[in-house]
Amino acid sequence: MTERPAAQALHRNEFIAFVAALMAVNALGVDLMLPALADIGRDLAVTAANHRQWVITAYMLGFGTGQLVYGPLADRFGRKPILIVSLIGFVGASIFAASSATFGALLGARVLQGLMSASTRVLAVAIVRDCFSGRQMARTLSVAQMIFFLVPILAPTLGQGLLLFGPWRFIFYALGAFAALVLAYVLTRLPETLPVARRVPISIASLANGYRVTLTNRYSAGYAVAASLTFGGIIAFVSLAQQIFVEEFGAGKHFTLLFALCAFSMGCASFANSRLVERLGTRLISQSAVLALIALSVGHLLVIVAGLESLPTYILFQALSMTCIGLCGSNFGAMAMEPVGHIAGAASSIQGFITSVGAVVVGSAIGQSYNGTTVPLAIGYLCIGLAVLGVVYVVEGGKLFQPRMATA
Repeated sequence: MTERPAAQALHRNEFIAFVAALMAVNALGVDLMLPALADIGRDLAVTAANHRQWVITAYMLGFGTGQLVYGPLADRFGRKPILIVSLIGFVGASIFAASSATFGALLGARVLQGLMSASTRVLAVAIVRDCFSGRQMARTLSVAQMIFFLVPILAPTLGQGLLLFGPWRFIFYALGAFAALVLAYVLTRLPETLPVARRVPISIASLANGYRVTLTNRYSAGYAVAASLTFGGIIAFVSLAQQIFVEEFGAGKHFTLLFALCAFSMGCASFANSRLVERLGTRLISQSAVLALIALSVGHLLVIVAGLESLPTYILFQALSMTCIGLCGSNFGAMAMEPVGHIAGAASSIQGFITSVGAVVVGSAIGQSYNGTTVPLAIGYLCIGLAVLGVVYVVEGGKLFQPRMATA
């Protein structure tokens, strides 16, 4: 398929780099403060270690809820003005978080940050969908996500570096500064990708139609649910990373490196997907990854039950599991969007809400069950794999490993 005119306004590499940077606003919002969670807990009098996880989940809750708003607004007013306003809001929320005097105020700031950064997810997908479709869209998203996944690898190290120069509040100032840089690019370089002729007035009827079309199409709704389950695995890992590496395995000095090893596997998965998806198709790759995740989870549980769990075994199983999740993510997103591309903004909002809020529920359930061992995470991944397999089986009408359409 050929690129649409909006994509031709920027060089392809520049376009992909911008989409990756836009996604990185959200990724940094999650991962940059991981090394500071213990400091935040001590400074703001958080007594229960598991409660520190709410710094992550509060952000994700706002991120998921906010996505319902941006799609219809972007379909009505265009992508660029909505992106400008929300990035300004993210900068303000970051300053609010940096100045928080209580844990409650910080959580409120994190929800607000999530609400603002929700636009980055909705509009990144919608902008790509404006410019590409089918396997080319999946490939573009995979390349962008490959770059994007470098952020979780580097973010904890960057956060640790910031802590060398000041308190945890510096991290939130840094988040605001990065968002301001992305805002400057949007103002000076990004063209509007949604032509006026394709804009949809905001009305109860149009919103209801967007919800109806997105939620009643089994591929759109089903793959959004599947994406939420796998994304929940990422939320669980991120929420528990510091506790597992530092408290269970006593590897605090190497936390950022060990976290990076696991996150790097997702980047490798996205790179492989970008090379293979046009040849093998989204279904073959994602369904194979789900089966592999189930097998890995069973193997991990057997290792734990046998009393053989150690830092190396945990890293091995976690990295391989994250590889499987990485192979699912962009493919599930592309398959969910494919039948509703004519309402990309609204569909991206609804699918994003399902994916993010569902992931918060799944990730929080696993994270809050943490008992000082890796058992809850291994069981959680097994449940995620089985649930995703069931959803995909229903969505595909009981026919796995078969392409549904030439473009998917």
